Amino acid sequence: MHGTPPSHLIFGEVLFDGFSDGTRVLGGAPFNVAWNLHQLGAAACFVGGIGDDADGRRVRERMHHIGMDTRGLYQHPTAPTGEVRVTLEQGEPSYTIVPGQAYDDVPADWAEQLPATAMLLYHGTLALRTGNRELLERLRARSRQRFVDVNLRAPWYDADDVLALIRGADVVKLNTDEAATLAPDVAEAERPTALLERAAIRSALIVTHGAGGAAIHEPDGQHWQAPAPPVDGFRDAVGAGDAFASVAIIGLQNAWPWATTLERALRFAASVCTLQGATTDDPAFYQQATREWPRA
Repeated sequence: MHGTPPSHLIFGEVLFDGFSDGTRVLGGAPFNVAWNLHQLGAAACFVGGIGDDADGRRVRERMHHIGMDTRGLYQHPTAPTGEVRVTLEQGEPSYTIVPGQAYDDVPADWAEQLPATAMLLYHGTLALRTGNRELLERLRARSRQRFVDVNLRAPWYDADDVLALIRGADVVKLNTDEAATLAPDVAEAERPTALLERAAIRSALIVTHGAGGAAIHEPDGQHWQAPAPPVDGFRDAVGAGDAFASVAIIGLQNAWPWATTLERALRFAASVCTLQGATTDDPAFYQQATREWPRA
């Protein structure tokens, strides 16, 4: 692989979303981002834990099937592969997070299995709920940039801890409710500025508004906002935020203007709302998403 560009390290949970109709869909926000990046043509190495069980084998098989990098996949000797129970209300998901999963406990020295230099480290907050902090520090040390995707799932977070985790990141993404949780003392219109300052965010804060679209805020006060495009054939919003993050990473990598990144990320997120779950094996889905993007 000599001469190939460094991978993005995508660290966090891989799990199965279990729906009330019995359907089980492979997911987890960081895993979805790694999958999307791979399918969109960006080098990505997912870092996370699976169990020594049938679900863990299924994760590995699905990754092999589309040619994903499996170097970062740690097989935990005792804990099970992650599971989340999903219920939908008018298409919007709510989640029941199961404790004690393989993704909660990846040893710090697992970092030695990974590329020595990464263009970017992406991580969320859920996989840091009970551990993995030393591993995170090692991954940060070998990455040029850091993108944090805030993923607050009650009761698995502490607001002050999350603020510490995002401090100094290049890009932070969160939704409107998460911004309110992290800056409850500030009026909604002022929260992006307050969070940029309090967390010393270097490049941008992305705030998503669900069906209301999203906004990107820079530390110098510039910001861009756009509505969500209409979705023809809506199924559910599972993975829409992960889809947005994936394109935001590609935009950062390729130095797209923020307004361009915002439009492309919203469009891809809307397309993911036509899937059940967050991803698909179908390469044509991703080719369609990127057809108007410039070619390197």
